[in-house]
Amino acid sequence: MVIRTDQTPDERQLAIITAQLGRAPRGIEAVVATDSEGTPLVLRMAPIVDGKPFPTLYWLCSERLKVEISRIEASGVIKQLEARLQEEPEFLAAYHASHRDYVAARWRCMSEAQKAEIIRLGYDGVLTERGIGGIANWDQVRCLHTQYAHHLCGDNVIGQWMDAEYGVADCLPGGSRPHSP
Repeated sequence: MVIRTDQTPDERQLAIITAQLGRAPRGIEAVVATDSEGTPLVLRMAPIVDGKPFPTLYWLCSERLKVEISRIEASGVIKQLEARLQEEPEFLAAYHASHRDYVAARWRCMSEAQKAEIIRLGYDGVLTERGIGGIANWDQVRCLHTQYAHHLCGDNVIGQWMDAEYGVADCLPGGSRPHSP
């Protein structure tokens, strides 16, 4: 089961995140999705990390999900999805809407101080034009991991498709789709 949250990670979760990443985490603002056992699945990241824009708002940190999605990605699905985007205008429109949702969430999650710093540093254009995972070309699929992280926290047509076609969330304790507490 996927549970949508928006909380500062506790000490237990920070230890899990450190183990998942293999290093001390940087730039985490919140845990935004967990499994039914409270294990972090998706992190919400700061817009600026170490003085540079961090284009990935939602970071998939779950080892189970990373392994499952890597298996799917290795089968060549990205090329198939990109072909479908070119062949199906409705799917492309839904994908563009996913990017708009991601950009809006990025700005909605920022504090006024963060927004001012981004503008001061001249990164407002980058963080407005770049979509899911920082991709510039909204007609391409860069990484299924970032798509799925967004799906667990927002509205992402690629993530929805992955659950429908592959049952990705079923690899988690309790399986199922995202739920809000």
